[in-house]
Amino acid sequence: MPIGRREGLFISSFESTLLRSVLIGKLRAAGCVFAEDEAELLLAAAQNPADLAAMADRRVAGLPLEHVLGWAEFCGLRITVDAGVFVPRRRTGFLVRQAADLARPGAVIVDLCCGSGAVGAALQAIVPGARVYATDIDPAAVRCAGSNLAGGGGQVFAGDLFEPLPAALLGQVDVLVANAPYVPTDAIAMMPREARLHEAHVALDGGGDGCDVQRRVAAGAGPWLAHGGTVLLETSAGQASTSMEIFARNGFGTRQVSSAAFDATVVIGTKAGSK
Repeated sequence: MPIGRREGLFISSFESTLLRSVLIGKLRAAGCVFAEDEAELLLAAAQNPADLAAMADRRVAGLPLEHVLGWAEFCGLRITVDAGVFVPRRRTGFLVRQAADLARPGAVIVDLCCGSGAVGAALQAIVPGARVYATDIDPAAVRCAGSNLAGGGGQVFAGDLFEPLPAALLGQVDVLVANAPYVPTDAIAMMPREARLHEAHVALDGGGDGCDVQRRVAAGAGPWLAHGGTVLLETSAGQASTSMEIFARNGFGTRQVSSAAFDATVVIGTKAGSK
């Protein structure tokens, strides 16, 4: 039953206000910065007081709000996010915008390291007729992405980067996006508890300098791209120069775009000789 009812009766205005106040206090005590907003989301999701209490306990125990709710808001979409799956960050909306600007109607789009499939799902919603293919090495992420991309006809494959993609896509990819892990291994210990304890390690760890997976993406992308094809990679402001060097060494013309509003940086690579 919805949280506004109790044993078939509407909870009084006073009881509702008290419940909300207690919940906000509990979330604040646990260190939730946006306790009021989180309380509203939990109240809206809970079916009854017992359900609300269980959800609140999970959040207070440190689970990401998105894992408690089972979804994350991303680019105006409600993206299913299962336990352990990387939660899409707001900053990655900038990667989506850049990719959408470069994708013509009907474009073939590949989303590597897709996680929940949020980037691919957003591009399906924005680019008319987009054909989206996504890959991830984490089985939980693949299952989650499958549910998020199914409505738009996207396909998800389990495996390491390009390895599981259909061979028919060789030379056919117009836009390749990758929010590959770029946190240096030693820096993971300094990430918020929500991420380092409840998201798959493979979705965070970018190796010694954070760019190991980027190197593999740049080395393998060329044969998959169509004439004029583009690779877009989310990175950090501090790593952008390294990311650009990586793509340049692999024969790409490169440029960097950044957004203060999103606190985001994207490196864009185009195959040498492409228009």
